[in-house]
Amino acid sequence: MQSIKLCSHVEADGILHLDIPLGITDKDIVVMVIYQQLKPSTTAKTPEELGWAPNFFEQTYGSCQDDPIEISY
Repeated sequence: MQSIKLCSHVEADGILHLDIPLGITDKDIVVMVIYQQLKPSTTAKTPEELGWAPNFFEQTYGSCQDDPIEISY
């Protein structure tokens, strides 16, 4: 048995549409769906609450200004 967790959005029609690539073909499977409605967030999380180090953006913003990143294909 395999478990797949994903977040999705129910459109205005009230129907949840799922496209889940399983990597198997021509097999019978059993699918179980358990859903939980998410509460809308009333406040934005701080960078620290999202896992960023304190002052990360203040310390790193513009750090590549004098040494731009070059991408070669």
